[in-house]
Amino acid sequence: MSSEPVSSGPVSSGPASSGAAALRPGDVAGFIDHTLLKPTASEADILRLCSEAVEYGFKSVCVNPVWVKTATKALRGSGVLTCSVAAFPFGATPTDVKVYEARGATLDGAHEVDVVIDVAAAQAGDRGALVDDLRAVAEAVHGSSAILKVIIETALLTDEQKVLACEAAVEAGADFVKTSTGFNGGGATIEDVALLRRTVGPHIGVKASGGVRTLEDARAMIAAGASRIGASSGVAIVTGGAAAGSY
Repeated sequence: MSSEPVSSGPVSSGPASSGAAALRPGDVAGFIDHTLLKPTASEADILRLCSEAVEYGFKSVCVNPVWVKTATKALRGSGVLTCSVAAFPFGATPTDVKVYEARGATLDGAHEVDVVIDVAAAQAGDRGALVDDLRAVAEAVHGSSAILKVIIETALLTDEQKVLACEAAVEAGADFVKTSTGFNGGGATIEDVALLRRTVGPHIGVKASGGVRTLEDARAMIAAGASRIGASSGVAIVTGGAAAGSY
């Protein structure tokens, strides 16, 4: 594990707190997890992602577990964090496998891990199953002094189920809740980000992910309560260029 400092980033508590519409592109860059999770990503693609993250001052790069060592080496000394994923993109993985994958990512150098919940348990209202699953992952991730973000996959849940999933994530010790994988339909909405922020309060991070492609999108998510933005379009967000289509 790298000795670089780990920080959850700035936390916005909602529209009244921020003046997010006035945020400059360089300020927004510090909210962005520059993301490439396509299964076809090559080493050259990952190195380009890291180079862009350093150039524009993004908070982190988010890559699949196979690329964590590559990203960590490329980013060493830059101040840009390495983020990876576990049980991605479906969450339908036994807890011990989630733990193994998350711990492996941190041992390879990841400062942050984004894990997908058991979506079926959330749909069934099984809070206990959600807490038990996520607590085991949180303990593994925190054992490496890393940060855990919990992806609740808002597009597949009702508002009641979203609240349940967020409450379970907080009880389990998560550092962030996150809207979406970007792979299962839908993406971040202002309404969902605001709901997540109201549910978790001001001291847990909220990551808006999926479909955030422009500076205006990012500002709107931050105003709604997002403290992190997951996007494959980070360069377009901060430069006004053409946005990428997906992760």
